[in-house]
Amino acid sequence: MKIVALGAAMALLGSTAALAQTDLQKVLNQLDGASLRFKSAQADFTADSYTAVVDSHSIQKGTIDFRRKGDKVEMMMHVKTEDGQPSEKYVLYKNGQLNYYQPALKQETILKGGSNYDRYFSLGFGGSGQALKRDWNIKYEGTEQVNGTETAKLDLTPKTPSDQFTHIIIWVDAKRGVSLKQEVFQSSGDTRTAVYSNIKMNDAPDSAFDLHVASGTQVQRR
Repeated sequence: MKIVALGAAMALLGSTAALAQTDLQKVLNQLDGASLRFKSAQADFTADSYTAVVDSHSIQKGTIDFRRKGDKVEMMMHVKTEDGQPSEKYVLYKNGQLNYYQPALKQETILKGGSNYDRYFSLGFGGSGQALKRDWNIKYEGTEQVNGTETAKLDLTPKTPSDQFTHIIIWVDAKRGVSLKQEVFQSSGDTRTAVYSNIKMNDAPDSAFDLHVASGTQVQRR
C-alpha cells in the first residue's frame, strides 16, 4: 500500500511540475508578444530597502521611466522622498553607463555598465520571454494579485553569477510586459522590494532620459 501511495504522490508531483512548465511557457510567450509592442513605460514607485545587519528599512518614493532602443534598455529613476522626507536623487542608465546624481550634494557618480545592468533593468519592462529564458533560471510560482491586477510570479536566478544579487522575484503583468513588483535578494540578507503603479505605456518623451547636472557638480568615475 505504501508503494502505491508513493507512486501516486510521485505521479501527482510530476503532473504539477508539467503544469507549471506549461503555465510558464504561456507567460514567456505573452512576454514575447508584449516585447514587440513595447516602446516605453512610465510609473510611480515605492521601494523598501531592508538592511539585515541593523534590521532597518528605508522607504523611497518617486518616478521611473524605461524605454527600449533596439536591443538596449534605458532607465531614468527620480527619487523624490526617502522615509517621508525630501531627498532628490537621479539614477540614469543609458548607453551602457550608470549615472547617480545627488543635486543637494552637487555630486555625480558615473559607473561603467555591463551585462548585469542590462539583465536587471530589462526585467519585466519590455524584455522578451526568450531573453528571460536565455539569461535566467526561472521558477514559476503561480499567479498573484498586485494592486488588483493578476500577475505571474517568477523567481529568477542569473545563469551568470552576480555579486550584486543572488536571485530576484518579479510579479509581471505578462500581457503588457511590465513588472508590478520586484524583490531583489543579496547574499548579505539585504533586500529591495519595489512596487510600481500608475503605469503609462509607450508615452515617455525623449526628455525623460536627459540628466541635467548643475554647474559646479563634482564628478566621480568608478
